[in-house]
Amino acid sequence: MLHLLYIVIFTILAVFAVWNLVRNLITLGSESRVRPRRNQMSNGAPVQRQDRPTPHPELLDIDGNVISEPLLVMRSISMKDAREQLDALYEASKGGEDSQED
Repeated sequence: MLHLLYIVIFTILAVFAVWNLVRNLITLGSESRVRPRRNQMSNGAPVQRQDRPTPHPELLDIDGNVISEPLLVMRSISMKDAREQLDALYEASKGGEDSQED
C-alpha cells in the first residue's frame, strides 16, 4: 500500500515539475521577444540604455576598461625541462627528512 502511495505522490510531483518547466520556458520565450521600453526618470527624461553587453568583471582592469591582453600565457617546454623541474620539486619537498642509505 505504501508503494502505491509513493508512486502516486512521485507522479504528482513529476507532473507539477514538468508543468512548471514548460510554463517558465513559455514565459522566458515571450519575455525575450518583447523589446524593453526605456525607463523614464522622475523628471520625465528618458534613460539611455547601453545596447552592447556588459563584459564580465574579470575582463576589466582597475579603471573599468576592457583588457585586451591574454589572461593566461602558456609557454611550451621540453620533456627534459619538465622532468628536471618535477625532480627539483620532489627533492625540495623531502627537505627536512634525512633519507641516507647505509
